[in-house]
Amino acid sequence: MPLTSRHPAPLTSRHPAPRTPRRPAPRARRRTAQALLASAVGVCLVAASAPAEPLGIGDPLFPHLGNPGYDVQAYDLDLTYSGSNDQPLDAVTTIDARITAELDRINLDFAHGTVRSVEVDGEPAVFTGAGEDLVITPDDDLDPGEPVRITVRHTSDPRPGDREGGWVRTADGLALANQADAAHLVFPCNDHPSDKAMFTFRITVPEGYTAVANGLPTAVDRAPATTTWRYRTRNPMATELAQVSVGRSTVLHRTGPHGLPLRDVVPTEHRAVLEPWLAKTPAQIAWMEDRVGRYPFATYGLLLAEASTGFALETQTLSLFERDLFTDPALPAWYVESIMVHELAHQWFGDSVSPRTWADLWLNEGHATWYEALYAEERGGRSLETRMRTAYESSDGWRAAGGPPAAPKPPEPGRKIGIFRPGVYGGAALVLYALRQEIGQEAFDRLERAWVVRHRDGNASTADFVRLASETAGRDLTGFLHPWLYDDTTPPMPGHPDWRSSVRAVPEEPGPHTREHRHGHLPGPHGHGPDAGGE
Repeated sequence: MPLTSRHPAPLTSRHPAPRTPRRPAPRARRRTAQALLASAVGVCLVAASAPAEPLGIGDPLFPHLGNPGYDVQAYDLDLTYSGSNDQPLDAVTTIDARITAELDRINLDFAHGTVRSVEVDGEPAVFTGAGEDLVITPDDDLDPGEPVRITVRHTSDPRPGDREGGWVRTADGLALANQADAAHLVFPCNDHPSDKAMFTFRITVPEGYTAVANGLPTAVDRAPATTTWRYRTRNPMATELAQVSVGRSTVLHRTGPHGLPLRDVVPTEHRAVLEPWLAKTPAQIAWMEDRVGRYPFATYGLLLAEASTGFALETQTLSLFERDLFTDPALPAWYVESIMVHELAHQWFGDSVSPRTWADLWLNEGHATWYEALYAEERGGRSLETRMRTAYESSDGWRAAGGPPAAPKPPEPGRKIGIFRPGVYGGAALVLYALRQEIGQEAFDRLERAWVVRHRDGNASTADFVRLASETAGRDLTGFLHPWLYDDTTPPMPGHPDWRSSVRAVPEEPGPHTREHRHGHLPGPHGHGPDAGGE
């Protein structure tokens, strides 16, 4: 039978479940199955019941992403890299979760790998594939409130599939780029930002390779021919923000504000030329803390990949960049630094405070673009007002092409990264500029600080932002913000009655995962060149 409940997954998991199996319940019923071949996720077992079906939590942009009926508390990822980035990794993913609705099946998001076995609380479980779901049928039904441990032995395939995302093959190894919905191309998970969890990584690599992941290192175990690197997060994390780097890399250490440990991962041969850029991070963190408060995690750093990706990505505590961004002589220093600040700002906006649904993406990208623009003005002399006026002139066209900031149009089939449109970058930053114009800088600054404190380590929605903005300003801002967030045309800009926008044709830009987008002319790190938004 399918899941008996389709209630959305809980929003946040703040504490890991106990790392001990639950006590087996009395056997309500026993199911038997034969071992069969299944093409969706490799060799698997098929339950002797109604056909399995892919599920989802009903996200407005990705309705089949995520799964109902449980709340993941912790992931434990054990990966073994062979030394060749065109060969599947051996992997074991262990998931500790708490059941939130009566279930006779558990759906996990997983594709692009082979499942070898599944256990539920230490006992073999029946499993099959349905769409991009791994559907698991334990011997017993699961009741609300029960802890459950799911262990999946599988492969994780870095070779390209039928869509982008997941593993990025670098010149000397691998990195991860899971945004928006590609973590389940790497490991079984509940692949939606509303179900954040703690992560532990164990990565075994051949001698001569270095492995780094989100969070802090906990151990390094050296054997004659391999090394196992262990990392653990101290804060919950969305699956799309997971990062694993394997390569012939050097890890550079320094100290940030308040003794914050910083670590950067760089190709060893380029260490000398990259070091001056990386030394800027402590001051950038201090700059952000002056505006929004204390950095929210236990570490930070940059992963500079030897790969042609065309994007930067805010993977939690270890932001991913192309190495070329820092060695391209055509890019001025203020531009490179503003991109560094964009991904740093995401640690507050998008990582610590994650979107409740993907339609709330503007809260991530709008804020990161906003602080990127402020930094470019202060450190590069690039006028914020000029940039906002340029965005205003294009805003109606962006809305026509991709929808308003808080109600983006669904992506085209097969182009899920198509949600990363100009409207959620420059268009969303424009909303913040309008709000500051309306309530004044002092109230706006208080709002920004309150936002990242109130929703730290959790999820928040557009409605939450409107509510807090109204509370901070001391008056109901719903009538002001709703047109800015949801209307097809751009409202008048407070303080600038002469600004005009039009629905003239604005060419649809490539998505963030293309080189053309980064070197285009959009006001965001995934899509603007050094001359964008300036005077």
